[in-house]
Amino acid sequence: MISIIQPPEAMALLSQIETESLSNSDFGDLFDLYRNCSLAVLNSGALTDNAKELLDRYEDFNINIISNERGVKLELINPPKSAFVDGEIISSIQVNLFSVLRDIIKISRLSARHILPDGIDEASIKKSKLTTNVIFTILRSANILIPGRNPNTVVCWGGHSINKTEYDYAYKVGIQLGLRKLDICTGCGPGIMEAPMVGANFGQAMQNSRTCRFIGLTEPSIIAAEPPNPMVSNLVILPDIEKRLESFVRVCNALIVFPGGPGTVEELLYILSIKLMKENRHEQIPLVLTGPKESREYFESINSFIAATLGEKATRLYKVIIGDPVAVATEIKEKLKMVKDYRTLNSDAYCFNWTVVIPDVLQVPFVPTHENMASLEINRDLPPHIMAANLRKIFSGIVSGNVKEFGIKQVQEKGPFVIHGDSDIMQAMDNILQSFIKQGRITLSKKKYEPCYIIEK
Repeated sequence: MISIIQPPEAMALLSQIETESLSNSDFGDLFDLYRNCSLAVLNSGALTDNAKELLDRYEDFNINIISNERGVKLELINPPKSAFVDGEIISSIQVNLFSVLRDIIKISRLSARHILPDGIDEASIKKSKLTTNVIFTILRSANILIPGRNPNTVVCWGGHSINKTEYDYAYKVGIQLGLRKLDICTGCGPGIMEAPMVGANFGQAMQNSRTCRFIGLTEPSIIAAEPPNPMVSNLVILPDIEKRLESFVRVCNALIVFPGGPGTVEELLYILSIKLMKENRHEQIPLVLTGPKESREYFESINSFIAATLGEKATRLYKVIIGDPVAVATEIKEKLKMVKDYRTLNSDAYCFNWTVVIPDVLQVPFVPTHENMASLEINRDLPPHIMAANLRKIFSGIVSGNVKEFGIKQVQEKGPFVIHGDSDIMQAMDNILQSFIKQGRITLSKKKYEPCYIIEK
């Protein structure tokens, strides 16, 4: 099967230089990345969490970029049939395919340092807000940042391996957010990443309004394991997990954490690391943890883990609301007033949080090799925000070993990652991971879970 896909209006008119630069050969080593991300988008809505399985299933898929004076077209060879209806590609998938093209171009230019101002050298990168400016540039080019609008972007974090009760609860929270005409931003995949968007869409319809945006932020190593859900209207592919996490924090006006697994703990530790810094003690980043009454055990395990590793002070940086979607939306709406007042007072943009301080330990990409995982420093002498950042890296490695192509290959070739540190912290980590395994929160697979890690206590 071969299909030619026309671009949406945003990419229908390009200069000759732009169109000539869009060829398979110009992507070089990035072409495989571009192909895999495109395949993930074409697989939108699929329930999977194993990138390797998806890529193996469509080994004969390919994509070619056709450029001419009118712009660009995409030639799809043996794409998933689910992306088409009566021979026509689904509109949202069409748009997101060209979002992939746009963002991979950005990644290629980042690699070539075309995005850096003249006179900036590598040594000065760590001493500036260059990473944040790169993120700003990517989000701006994707039309995510809309100046002048009151703060209304709610980031929703949570897992794809959840049960129907948790999905339905997140859907109900989404309805309440939609009734209040709030934008939803998630990791773009299935499960909790989809449910609030579906609910918000319904809530908006009840208000006879269609102003809500459904923003999906992903990155190349996870998109095949978490194909975009059908609700995503604005898809952005960031270069790596660190820039993806920072993007969430920069665009959010409030954060809601639903039930999830290791990836959700990674996200929670990321924002707690930021909140634990004294430089951010006055920042207004509302953080609510919520789920149905049936998920109380999950939040108890989260709370116990945070208290045991980061201290009771860290548990006071968020609010837990159990079984009350209206209370969640009301809390968020009230806190957004404080966010607006704080940003106005500090002359910070409503659509992009410039003033929050994010340290190098959260910005420099962490590659989860066995050596890097084993060398992570986990001890009581660390400042709390560094402890949170290092624990985040451990969970990032576990996510990689579970569902990402790179991590899966690492574990297959070298065995489980070995994690070690102070014994009480390792015990707390073992406790929460065992609870996730017991609750079926690690992967979507029904097979008995074989841990990709070994914890040395």
